[in-house]
Amino acid sequence: MNIIGFELKSQRKSTIIWILSLIALAALYLSMFPLIAQDGEEYKNLLANYSPTIREMLGIQIDYLTSLFGYYSMIFSFVLLGGAIQAMNLGLSLLTKESRERTADFLFVKPISRTTVITAKLTAAFLLLIITNTVFFGSSFLLATLVKQEDFEFGTFLLINLTLLSVQIIFFSLGLVISVFFRKLKTVLPLSLGIVFGLYLAGSLLTTGEHGNIVRYFTPFKYFDIVYIIQNRSYELSYFLTGLAVTVISITVSYILFVRKDIHAVS
Repeated sequence: MNIIGFELKSQRKSTIIWILSLIALAALYLSMFPLIAQDGEEYKNLLANYSPTIREMLGIQIDYLTSLFGYYSMIFSFVLLGGAIQAMNLGLSLLTKESRERTADFLFVKPISRTTVITAKLTAAFLLLIITNTVFFGSSFLLATLVKQEDFEFGTFLLINLTLLSVQIIFFSLGLVISVFFRKLKTVLPLSLGIVFGLYLAGSLLTTGEHGNIVRYFTPFKYFDIVYIIQNRSYELSYFLTGLAVTVISITVSYILFVRKDIHAVS
């Protein structure tokens, strides 16, 4: 039985919907960029009246608003939010679907180890995330080329977009490790939305305070500062390593617990 192929097929519709949604979101906002670039000062004055907390929640950087990268960083916060929900859903459902769909008995009587099962499922999940990001990057690059007011640096644009894949992998691994602690998980969406929006709001509301740099370690949304990327063409090493550690630890714990736990079908 080709587990990778089966997982890719079963998640195909959901992945297509997410890809189209992310592209539509980027297209909607990027289509407004020429108008904002033309009347930049008026928009800056308007947004200056917003509180710093609200601007942080919306990803607004006034000083960079009229540049393509600055404007893109603002809309990219919403793309990250959508991508995180997709990845969290995938992580929570990947190992719990057998119990939820009552296929556990069929899968685990096969002459394959649980390590092989989880490895195949992880491979399929990473392929889906890579496909999502590849299609989104190609589409967003085309859209940015169409609305640009001046040439922009491809490398910086690539680094900004790679944060989507990085954040998705972190949220996927978190969803994966959380799921192995549930004996039965009949639905993943409420839990997924609760975790993602909770971390998003925590990052938006708490990182503007005195200890913001410390709080950033507790929300993956803040591991990648788009303004820092624009200015330095690189990631902040400490936060990048934190995200890598969260991913490795979460996946390792998921492996250990999954091969030991009892799998029950939902009655």
